[in-house]
Amino acid sequence: MAAIRTAGATIYIETDLLTAEVHAEGYVSGVAAGTLLDKTTGARDLGFGLDIVDFLLEPRADEPDAEHPYHVGDAFHGDLVKRYVELPQICTGARAVGFETFEGPDWVAVKQWFTYQQATYGRTPGSLWEQTLVFRDGLRYFMSADRVTSANTVDELTLRIDMPGHLKHSAGSEFRQIYLSYDGAIQSSEFIEDFAPDSRHLYQRDAASIPERMIRAYQVALAGCEGPWLAGMTLDPAIVSEAWCHQRGYVCFIQEIGCLPVDAGESFGAAYIVGWFDDIDGMQTTYDQYKGASDIHIGDEPEFI
Repeated sequence: MAAIRTAGATIYIETDLLTAEVHAEGYVSGVAAGTLLDKTTGARDLGFGLDIVDFLLEPRADEPDAEHPYHVGDAFHGDLVKRYVELPQICTGARAVGFETFEGPDWVAVKQWFTYQQATYGRTPGSLWEQTLVFRDGLRYFMSADRVTSANTVDELTLRIDMPGHLKHSAGSEFRQIYLSYDGAIQSSEFIEDFAPDSRHLYQRDAASIPERMIRAYQVALAGCEGPWLAGMTLDPAIVSEAWCHQRGYVCFIQEIGCLPVDAGESFGAAYIVGWFDDIDGMQTTYDQYKGASDIHIGDEPEFI
């Protein structure tokens, strides 16, 4: 039953258990906002999209005369020191991405890509971002992977994404709780007032204590009752360098991957499971099936690698 259809820059996807859209123009990357429908329960994602991609960074302070300064010391970014390596922010600034679609007997897939156009501190623009999304019959989640091939040699190159995606709400009424595998369950009431990302629920990689799993999820409310969970699961927990979950008018699910030494021409990336689950046990069981994957190969049959 899996089917894929393109109309202009909109890609429509349907399986027996999901529907989704991918937009190649406008607000781009990932699955478009509000379009991941769980046919089992009628739930939809509540944010700006899923596996949404931003810019390349490094954990260093800007110089005083930076052409593209990264703002710190505010409620949006806290005191987490960063600076841009390459821009624009893909989701809002690319405006259009290249794409290709694939179709098998019980699966469909989309590949997207974009070349960064601006670079900082004397670097050369041109790093390539690529994303693969795979949807299969019989699954309430999709497979996803992001990969960057760097145009520059950078000591600690980092890609920022939204994983699973930001969560829009009105005083917590649209969701019941959030689950962070490194921090436990958090009630929606904690996300009424804004707070900075480094004040609560901040994850920072410690090579000596990498968590068993990297799962970030929220439980939607359906007709005033507890609904399913929308989870984003990074299958190699060691690739996540930093992640936060804070309130800034919405729940902000920023995640950064990499923060690794990369030579010009080298690549790094991560693979994910994103979608619907009935409970935390189900997330953990699915995670363990695929744990350790870092990319997706599309051949006769898509598979994590």
